[in-house]
Amino acid sequence: MSLKGVIERINGSLVVAKFDEEPKMGDLIQVGNLKLMGEIVRLSDESTYIQCYEATSGLKPGEPVIDTGMPLTAELGPGLMGTIVDGVERSESELWDLTGPFVSRGTNIPPLNRDKKWHFNAKVRVGDRISGGDVIGTVQETTSFEHRIMVPPNQNGKIKSIKSGEFKVTDVIGELDTDSGVVELTMMQRWPVRRPRPIRERLPLNQPLMTGQRVIDTFFPCAKGGAAAIPGGFGTGKTVTLQQISKWADADIIVLVGCGERGNEMADVVNTFPEITDPRSGRKLIERTIIIANVSNMPVSAREASIYMGITLGEYYRDMGYDVVVLADSTSRWAEALRDISGRLEEIPAEAGFPAYLADRIAEIYERAGRVQTLGTDERVGSLTLLGAVSPPGSDFSEPVTTNTLRFIGTFWALDSELAYRRHFPAINWLRSFTRYMGVASEWWSNLDRDWEEMRAKALSLLEEASQIEETARIIGEKALPDEQRLVLLMAEIFREGFLVQGAFHEVDTYCDADKQTKLLKIMIEFYNLSRPIIGKGIPIEKVRDLSVVKSLMRLKEEKGVEPIAEARIKMRKELDGLAEEYEVK
Repeated sequence: MSLKGVIERINGSLVVAKFDEEPKMGDLIQVGNLKLMGEIVRLSDESTYIQCYEATSGLKPGEPVIDTGMPLTAELGPGLMGTIVDGVERSESELWDLTGPFVSRGTNIPPLNRDKKWHFNAKVRVGDRISGGDVIGTVQETTSFEHRIMVPPNQNGKIKSIKSGEFKVTDVIGELDTDSGVVELTMMQRWPVRRPRPIRERLPLNQPLMTGQRVIDTFFPCAKGGAAAIPGGFGTGKTVTLQQISKWADADIIVLVGCGERGNEMADVVNTFPEITDPRSGRKLIERTIIIANVSNMPVSAREASIYMGITLGEYYRDMGYDVVVLADSTSRWAEALRDISGRLEEIPAEAGFPAYLADRIAEIYERAGRVQTLGTDERVGSLTLLGAVSPPGSDFSEPVTTNTLRFIGTFWALDSELAYRRHFPAINWLRSFTRYMGVASEWWSNLDRDWEEMRAKALSLLEEASQIEETARIIGEKALPDEQRLVLLMAEIFREGFLVQGAFHEVDTYCDADKQTKLLKIMIEFYNLSRPIIGKGIPIEKVRDLSVVKSLMRLKEEKGVEPIAEARIKMRKELDGLAEEYEVK
């Protein structure tokens, strides 16, 4: 039986109610005559504190509240892929069809379409013994995605009946004979969003997540199943960088969570994302993507729930054996929602007004990333990579959300406002960024080029040395520097323009495969190794800078394939040899 109560008082989105019997923490509540969706966030004496997912204007004390007895859950099954939902998994397009552009409060629709039929192809037979997580059949949900129907994690037994054909998500497709009786199987299951889905074993990370973005893949890679953060101020390119990763990452499924973003930014994503062509299949990228759109003018509780919803969806597809990338933009807005809820609950604030448990909540999110062996007898392996954008006010990386996030991630892509103002994109600062996945990356890249780790270290060393030299150059002028230091500055310019800068909207440069990345890096290091001896023997740096190959090195990234790199290498050696002969220092 559902518990019933009445509203005692209202404080913004927080409703204080009194029930006849004590409800449970986290239960979903129908609030008021409009039956607004809410969640219990505190139990105190005889009062129950409910955070509403919708605006509470018009509610009055004395209106009824009903406890559904269930926490906030995600409905999991065919029909999610390619959709755009809000923070509590309501379909945005179906809400539009039902109520128009202005969603009426209290409009609750099931996340999965109850009328559409899907062709279910059974993979098990009567008498088969199965356990939680086993795949019992498949549904070709989109052209690009096969949905694997799994046994709920807490069920096991023998298949009593199973059938293939056209079914709705709520139709019974089979029966499972368990120790506690016969359980009906459907294509849909539910899971509480705040509880991680169970796994068999957490596995070591063994492969980098390739994104086609040179500064990420080569200098600061993230592992498949790892966690990364991309902090940066307004206009530094967080959203574009995450969209580039979502388009080009070698992942099977993309879950994009717009958490508290501006309405115009989210509208742009919703309008443009379905039109992006998937480079893997040639079809639309949306066919293997789910977008959770929760903009900044929606209630803070729905914003706080949206990231948990996105991760739960990601874990569901991970359990099928897929590589999933969840992009959360941004976790700062999520933390601000926590702060707002904490303030309404009159909790003692900690640093910058955030609740004292901020670090625990951030840890809860990022620890759900990982590479795992899933439940079931077929030993599937899946991964969930979590990439979170952080929006520190004034680009202050010492604020609480950024500093606490640093404790729980493996890769840190620090966006720099100065680089962005100079039109250097991606504006990832190579001096402030880091990765803890170098062991994984080195082993993978070394199979492609055994000198990769040495070349990467040399490039970063030159960039760091150049930043120190630039400090001196600002005081005494570049021309007063010795030519060896000016060569380092020239190399930093070549690295920046020819490798680090990458045009997201350039036809060729928008994506750079691993082979081309290694060859670009190698030819630049070779240029430095060949130039340094002749500079040391007296050839002026101006002569080296004026070589036509210098401009070629900066433009190789815009050439298709790796053949132009081989041609540039021949040209480079010819010009440097010619310069050496001219000064008789060959």
